[in-house]
Amino acid sequence: MRRKRRSWFGVPKPLGRRNALSLTILSFILPLLAWSAVSYVPFLWHPLIQVSDPGAVDYLQPGMRVDRETFATEVAAAKEAGTAPPQGIPSNPVYLPAPHEVAAAFWTAITTRPTFGDAIPLPQSLWHSIQIIFWGFTISSILGVPLGVFCGTSPVFARIVEPFIEFVRYMPAPAFGALMVAILGIYDGPKIAIIIIGTFFQQVLVIANTTRRVDGMLIEAALTLGARNLRLVRRVIVPAVLPQLYRDQRILLGWAWTYLIVAELIGTSSGITFFITQQARYQHFENVYAAILIIGIVGSATDIVLALIGRRLFPWAKEEA
Repeated sequence: MRRKRRSWFGVPKPLGRRNALSLTILSFILPLLAWSAVSYVPFLWHPLIQVSDPGAVDYLQPGMRVDRETFATEVAAAKEAGTAPPQGIPSNPVYLPAPHEVAAAFWTAITTRPTFGDAIPLPQSLWHSIQIIFWGFTISSILGVPLGVFCGTSPVFARIVEPFIEFVRYMPAPAFGALMVAILGIYDGPKIAIIIIGTFFQQVLVIANTTRRVDGMLIEAALTLGARNLRLVRRVIVPAVLPQLYRDQRILLGWAWTYLIVAELIGTSSGITFFITQQARYQHFENVYAAILIIGIVGSATDIVLALIGRRLFPWAKEEA
């Protein structure tokens, strides 16, 4: 009897908690293994040579990185002249530190205050950015969620509002930066405004589309029982779509983080973006990677917490939350 071959594609089926957890861990291990291979296996890439001993070559310094051809030329010239040749080891560019360097920088950045220039500690920079995200997304949601629900429930209202929303959403939020600085000043106001602009218009359209997916028979039954206008929206439509609206907000919160970096380049220098650009200026790229990683960690942790809250708030939608 011929054995039935397993198909990797088809109707999605639950993987089971253990398999899902294993694959989730694997999704992080694979990129880490690739990064480690590029960092620790010399013959995979390592296009530069890190000088350990400059020998008789004046312009070389210990720790300096040069390309292989230049290093080989200097070694050949030194041997031909009978002087001490430079020595070095294969190395990646300075902008690609090894995993252990980033891990050490991560720990140092969250436990030690920077000692150079006007550097701001990473925890303080991150906390400032979180406040920008919170206020920007909160204001965007206060305005966008009701507007999206009304667009999804009223064809007339949608025809009045959505064409303009569709038009504006193609305008890049950073283009409003100079205008926001002129109106709101150089501090946190324009940063919050960019987060609002970047998420509000998308939010209205996503939530309107979600609201339109309410079962028509449910609405017809409510109308038959006498529900009308705002009462229909408040008592029937919103409860029906609330779990999906909650999931939409989790996704849209991720969009707010993507606008953060651009928003923080406007006005005064502050937040996690200032930390990243400052560390890059001093070529401390291990700190740059550490800051980028901590953004991912905070974002993922926030989403996990929101997912757990969603399961408590909407137990009937547990599988989808």
